[in-house]
Amino acid sequence: MALLSRPADQSRRGVTTWFRSGGLSSIIFALPLVLTFLYFSWGPIVRGLVLSFQKNNLIAAPEWVGWSNFSYVLTDPQLPQATINTLYFALLALIFGFPVPLFLAVFISELRKTGWIYNVLSYLPAVVPPVVAILLWKFFYDPGSSGLFNTVLGWFGLGPFAWLNSSNLAMPAIVLEATWAGAGATAIIYLAALTGVRTDLYEAAELDGAGIWRRVWHVTIPQIRGIILIMLLLQLIGTFQVFTEPFLFTGGGPDNATTTILLLIYRYAFINGDFGAATALSVLLALVLCVLSVVYHFLTRRWSTT
Repeated sequence: MALLSRPADQSRRGVTTWFRSGGLSSIIFALPLVLTFLYFSWGPIVRGLVLSFQKNNLIAAPEWVGWSNFSYVLTDPQLPQATINTLYFALLALIFGFPVPLFLAVFISELRKTGWIYNVLSYLPAVVPPVVAILLWKFFYDPGSSGLFNTVLGWFGLGPFAWLNSSNLAMPAIVLEATWAGAGATAIIYLAALTGVRTDLYEAAELDGAGIWRRVWHVTIPQIRGIILIMLLLQLIGTFQVFTEPFLFTGGGPDNATTTILLLIYRYAFINGDFGAATALSVLLALVLCVLSVVYHFLTRRWSTT
């Protein structure tokens, strides 16, 4: 009987010790913060899930429609085009936009004395408000021969190009501006990661006669591959949610060539007034991004830890 009573006594003593050491007061102190976090963080998520099963224009009383919103958005003839456009934007941003910040960071890190100047210049696009930057680039993309880009290309006997008025050139033009706007901020992250690379590895590579490109390939990239993988995942998630550039540049045109999934969500909500359908498509996009993140984690887990 004495042996059986020991665990109970120890448990009682543990609770008493926890109470006397301030455990209860810690919970009382943290509870408002936790509740506030849950309300403002998970509250909108739960509300969005509920809204996706309703017909709601935020004016009339909501009507429960079950899976009808999901059926509606999945059968929308514009969804395949918006999905293809989003994937096309993500592909172009991955091929052309992803390596630029890395090369920029390596270039700046190689400049010992004047690197800070290029650091400031590369970060300037991130300081410019996105709306202002896009309006400026719309001026650059003027389809006439007097447009900035067409004027420069005209010196080499090229153009003029329609740019944003062309179904074939509109998306690459948007990717070019998005790369310019985001490269500087991403390069800062890579520069911070490069400070953690051991200098003796570069010295050993230089003694072996390795040039800058071999040092980058065999030293820099392996040392910061964890950061590269994280930034790649963040870029994939960000490109699937592109909205500002297509909305301000072309409004989804020409001929829906730049209509993305988020732009379609915007049309459901603020043009059609169907917030239920907009939320349903948002939930589907969130599920796709969650699955993509999980698959990406398992595919890159071994490479990021070796």
